[in-house]
Amino acid sequence: MAQDRNLQILGLAKKAGLLAIGEESAGVAARSGRAVLIISASDASERALRNAKINAEAGFALCAEVPYTKFELGNMTGRGSPGTVAFLDTGLATRFLKGLAQTQPEPFKELWEYLESPPPQERHREKPARQADSTPTGNTSGNRRTMQ
Repeated sequence: MAQDRNLQILGLAKKAGLLAIGEESAGVAARSGRAVLIISASDASERALRNAKINAEAGFALCAEVPYTKFELGNMTGRGSPGTVAFLDTGLATRFLKGLAQTQPEPFKELWEYLESPPPQERHREKPARQADSTPTGNTSGNRRTMQ
């Protein structure tokens, strides 16, 4: 039953325009810094999984392989059978991960707690390489796209 609610959250995110559907759209959203969470279907290709992780790292987003097939993701998003989907809203991503953590704590609890704990603006400013190098890059407004 909790899984059904999680899939409904995907549908809500799509209706609200807060979901990037498909590998290319999710990658663009991640690299532009709009993605909060990138999820990959359980039957996504190795290439799609690898690209999701690379794009998530590039855009300071979280990444998770979820227990839903491409078919299930496609049914809720109305777009074929996407192997990759990105949440563009922290609240919806948190609710989605919370539901997964309730049924499968091991892989999802840590991600859910991470999204719930710090405020989004502080979380996106954190980057290990930036913390080690405190030299400003010329833009001190906190715009994460300019951080090295």
